[in-house]
Amino acid sequence: MEFNFSSFFLDNLEAAGAIAGYVSLSIIGFALISFGIKKRNNNVSIQIGPKWTHPIIGSFLGAIPGCGATIVVASLYKNKNISFGGLLATFISTLGEGSFVLLGASNEASVVGNLKAYVIITIFGIVAGVIFGYFFDIIGFRAESENIQQQNNEDLNLSKTKNTSVSIFVQKLGFYSILAMAMFLAPGSIMALWGGGIEAISSLTYWISIALSVTCIIFYYVNKLTFKDHDCYSSYSNVKSTILHAVLDIAMVVTYVFIGLFVANYVIDVLVGADTFDAWMTSSVHLVIFLAALIGVTPGCGGVIAVAVAFITIPNFPMAALIAAAISTSGDGIFPLLAENKKDAFFISLLGLVIALLVGYLALVIGF
Repeated sequence: MEFNFSSFFLDNLEAAGAIAGYVSLSIIGFALISFGIKKRNNNVSIQIGPKWTHPIIGSFLGAIPGCGATIVVASLYKNKNISFGGLLATFISTLGEGSFVLLGASNEASVVGNLKAYVIITIFGIVAGVIFGYFFDIIGFRAESENIQQQNNEDLNLSKTKNTSVSIFVQKLGFYSILAMAMFLAPGSIMALWGGGIEAISSLTYWISIALSVTCIIFYYVNKLTFKDHDCYSSYSNVKSTILHAVLDIAMVVTYVFIGLFVANYVIDVLVGADTFDAWMTSSVHLVIFLAALIGVTPGCGGVIAVAVAFITIPNFPMAALIAAAISTSGDGIFPLLAENKKDAFFISLLGLVIALLVGYLALVIGF
């Protein structure tokens, strides 16, 4: 059968855009909830309980879908309002934006299987976070924090850009286009959770999914390359900036999902062949776990999103590898640490990688 690149390319764009409806509702919803909690607690400037509770609190905060909790806990740690064990527990238990890949639904995904995987990963993350969080708190460890770069928690100031047309695209055209298309796709995405859909508009849904993916990719890279002041740990000082940041997260998730789908499907279907790749995955599980942990530890959520996409698209992709990637990722919460003290960020990332490998191989031994 002759390979049709244009059809292959469009199908992967559609698959990435198809999950964006539910993903958008989830990301915006959790962003607004985090915004409300942060405002209610005076921008998390107070300690969140006695020190002995911090690993438990950190683990459950990290288990909240998305990266909002990791950013909040990183701010708490910087202000010495949470222990190192609490910070580590949060970073271990978070799945970052990869959680929305598993919580979404598309033709590429088994909804029940994904939800089961999400629950298993969350349990592993919480348990590992509590155990290792308490271990480091018991031995009295705390990384030395030197203010190499003072973080200014200012709101997004997109007017600083020299390119007015780009500013208009990010603040107006791209922002509202992504919101509109995502909201259009949301009902179908929610119905897909129960195996349903809206057949009457299936053709329109297909092309809007493609348009949404293209817009998200352009929006993400334009913003990433142009706006130096848009950091992942902005202050969320008002609802508009919170939603704008959420839209950027949506664009990032869709972008990495498309990249992951495109690469995975091209390698499996074109370069290697499904049968050969399936045999390789079965015979090289230990290597897959190691690579997944390495990919997951890269700063931000791109790595764990890529591994989550591999899990939902590649047959027999080991659950243990996804667990390893989930534990090794620190989500976007790593960026405040990088700004505050690169040594802290490097150490906790390395520690997370080691723990991820331990837990990943343990999960493989017990049958995951």
